[in-house]
Amino acid sequence: MARITDPLVVGRVVGDVIDYFSPIVKMTVTYNSNKQVYNGHELFPSSVTSKPRVQVHGGDMRSFFTLIMTDPDVPGPSDPYLREHIHWDRFSARKFAEENELGLPVAAVFFNCQRETAARRR
Repeated sequence: MARITDPLVVGRVVGDVIDYFSPIVKMTVTYNSNKQVYNGHELFPSSVTSKPRVQVHGGDMRSFFTLIMTDPDVPGPSDPYLREHIHWDRFSARKFAEENELGLPVAAVFFNCQRETAARRR
């Protein structure tokens, strides 16, 4: 049996938040001008407090994209009873895409944040 290595599948983004798709554009997310986000990596909350820079590479420049930033396992991975939580509203990416006939995603990036000690935040 083949081992699944796609971080979006291993991290349960595909399945819990979105359906499986084949990326057709490249998307990069960078914080603080130099901290690029790679799928599945863990970042400290203090390193992602600023507004991210999101770049979509390739594709038709006349195309519009919908950017969704959601927390799929609120309040935590062991008991995510507030699934797909945007901190100011509840949201389902899959339902939104279906209702607006958006089709499958064209790209995705995700990361995990862990609690950090008070000394680390300074």
